[in-house]
Order: sequence, then C-alpha cells, then structure tokens
Amino acid sequence: MTTSSPSSTAAAPVWRPALALAGVSLLGFGLLYSLAGVGLGSVLFPHQAGGSLIERDGKVVGSSLVAQPFADDRYFQSRPSAASYDVMALAGSNQARTNPDLRSRIDEARAAVAAREGVTPDAVPSDLVTQSGGGIDPHLSPAAVRIQIARVARVRGLPVSEVERLVAEHTTAPQFGLLGAPRVNVLELNLALDGAGKPE
Repeated sequence: MTTSSPSSTAAAPVWRPALALAGVSLLGFGLLYSLAGVGLGSVLFPHQAGGSLIERDGKVVGSSLVAQPFADDRYFQSRPSAASYDVMALAGSNQARTNPDLRSRIDEARAAVAAREGVTPDAVPSDLVTQSGGGIDPHLSPAAVRIQIARVARVRGLPVSEVERLVAEHTTAPQFGLLGAPRVNVLELNLALDGAGKPE
C-alpha cells in the first residue's frame, strides 16, 4: 500500500489559492480597474481626460493645467518654474528655506520683479518669486496678478479698467467657497487679453 508524502499533500492547498489571488489581483486591479478608470474618465470628463488642452483657431496653444513662460511684457508673467516648465521634469527646487542659494535667488527675483512692475521689493507677492512643488503651477494669486496690471495695460495701450475687468472675470473663487484660495489661470487670462478689442 502506497501513501503520498505529507509535505506534497499540504503544499497543494496552500499554493493554489495564493496563485489564484495573485492572478485576480494582477488582472483585476492592475489591468481591468485601470482600464475602467480611464474609460469612465474619458466618457464623464473628456476635456480633463484629454489634458485640458486649450485651442485657438484649431491649434493647441497649451493646457489649463500647465504653466508656460511669457517673455513679452504684453503678457502677465507666470510663476517661476524649477522644471523650466517641462511637464516631463516636474519638480520643485527641493531647497530648504535656510538654504543661502535659495535666499539669494529669491532676493534677485524679487528685485527683478519690482523693477519690472515699478514697485518696491517688499510689495512683490511671494508666488512671483517662489517655485511651486510641481514646477508648473498654472495659477497665480490675485495679488500677484494685480501687481502686473499697470504694466500690461500700458504696453498694450488698454485702459487699466479693461485689464482689471478681464482679471476679475478670470479669477476663480475657492471651491464651494471654502476649499483653496482665489486664483487666476495665467494662460487663460493672457489669451483673453489677446482677444480684447477684437471684433466678435
């Protein structure tokens, strides 16, 4: 009479459910869940799922989620970027507040912004001289936008009141009146500026 080894009979029940759970986890959560999330997102939020791209005259000019630099004085300037506004290199500077290089860079940036906007250095809002954690924050605080209104209006030859109106129209309130802070999307504001005065 032959009998099976106790170790072999015990091993089968232990490995079978473990392998089944691994397979279900990989296929269910690693593949099917991801595909379902992408599919639902594309159906329910097609604009956001596509990158929140902004088009003008059939051409993509940017994304409402990504900051970009504006060198021309006709435009509101974006927040500085430690990633050079590269979406493939999202990062902050990772420098501590006590880092002398960070302090020196901020002081230089503050002096440059003050000279450009014709204000004193202590009047420059912090988000015009500091980088966001992701490096491509597309928003500025209303204070950081207001300090640029006089320059933009002067260079464009627009009434200050007209630029102020556009800024007010593009200022987003905190979500539900509670979450976050008021903010202005710089790209959307600059595109509205380009359209100011054009016949509709």
